[in-house]
Amino acid sequence: MDDKIQNDLYGVAAEYADDAVLLAAVKKAREAGYTVMDAYTPVPVHGLHEALGGKRTKLPLITLAGGVIGTLGGLGLQVWVSAIEYPMNVGGRPWLSWPSFFPVAFECMILGAALATIIGLFAMCKFPLPYHSIFNTPGFERASNDRYFLCVESTDPKFDAKAVRHLLEGTGAEAVSEVEP
Repeated sequence: MDDKIQNDLYGVAAEYADDAVLLAAVKKAREAGYTVMDAYTPVPVHGLHEALGGKRTKLPLITLAGGVIGTLGGLGLQVWVSAIEYPMNVGGRPWLSWPSFFPVAFECMILGAALATIIGLFAMCKFPLPYHSIFNTPGFERASNDRYFLCVESTDPKFDAKAVRHLLEGTGAEAVSEVEP
């Protein structure tokens, strides 16, 4: 395949009927030196993330930051209202009655963490993404039903369409196809 046509590919995808065969194919592709690839499965596959060389996500830190900001915001609002802007002596209690502030601060923490998680997840996954090149793979609509797909992307430094096709055909794939962008 000439380089002009090869550069116009998104990648080469293989279709599998079994998750164990997919997992073995991912390991074989990693051993061959391919690093830029992704798998699409209808159910979670134990060990697939590690086999693909996936890294830990920063989503827990984003959630923690949202929770801390929510807590501080809830406490700050209550302190500002109770002690600074509208101080009111009710039943001889102090203006800064910390025990009464904790339920609201806790709820603000939950709200901040939830919002940060949703916004962070959408940003990290680049949602909304109504179109992706992998949708051009023949039979890909079955990826949400009963088929497993592995796509070695053309951005991989070692990518050669013929070599990838030969590798994937040797992994027990039911079908191997080139994916147009």
